[in-house]
Amino acid sequence: MRKSDTWQEAQRPFIKRLAGPFLLISIMFYLGFHAVSGERGVFALFRETRKLEILNSELAEVKNKHQALERKVHLMSDDSLDLDLLDEQVRRVLGMANKNEIVYFEENDSPKKK
Repeated sequence: MRKSDTWQEAQRPFIKRLAGPFLLISIMFYLGFHAVSGERGVFALFRETRKLEILNSELAEVKNKHQALERKVHLMSDDSLDLDLLDEQVRRVLGMANKNEIVYFEENDSPKKK
């Protein structure tokens, strides 16, 4: 390294000497900020992971309901006719019962009170 090189660098204005490092720090800050809080950053990853967990639990609920309906449909099919289930559905849909019978219906969809 020649002495004239360092003397010339020392003669450059203060702004020109700091422009390179300042630009580098600015770019690093910009990239770091968007890596954390950008559209595809770490915060977005956590938010989407939480949404995925909620949707998976909803999917499990829907699958359970679907399986219950499939069981009912299978029980009412011609191959395996469950007379108790058929009787229950006739009473529920048509509202029919014998004269000497008392029918109580329980709602499965309403929340249970403690």
